[in-house]
Amino acid sequence: MRNAALTLGVIAGVIGLIVGFFSYGYTVFIEEFGEVGDIAHQVDNIALVRGAALLSPILAIAGGAMARSQNIAAGVLLLASAAGMMWAFGFGVFTMFPIAMAGLGGLLALLARQPDAH
Repeated sequence: MRNAALTLGVIAGVIGLIVGFFSYGYTVFIEEFGEVGDIAHQVDNIALVRGAALLSPILAIAGGAMARSQNIAAGVLLLASAAGMMWAFGFGVFTMFPIAMAGLGGLLALLARQPDAH
């Protein structure tokens, strides 16, 4: 289960990096060039989106990397990553996989009782 948490965490972090990059870039674009009619509006909480765009993927990758040796800390980091992405970006077509993978990885890490067999 620890290996599954490791894999899910790293994949969630990489996908989260892509979502975070575009989310951060979107807020900068709208701030720089202004809103575009009914097509593009600035988000309500710019600091939340930018903070989650940076921190949530890092938490997922760090949690995944720690899953084999420190499963409780890894589970907490992965669940915090999933919660951060859900809070800042919402659940949608581009965020469903990193949120679900980080959440499942966090649960698997917390439920792991003994080291995986080699």
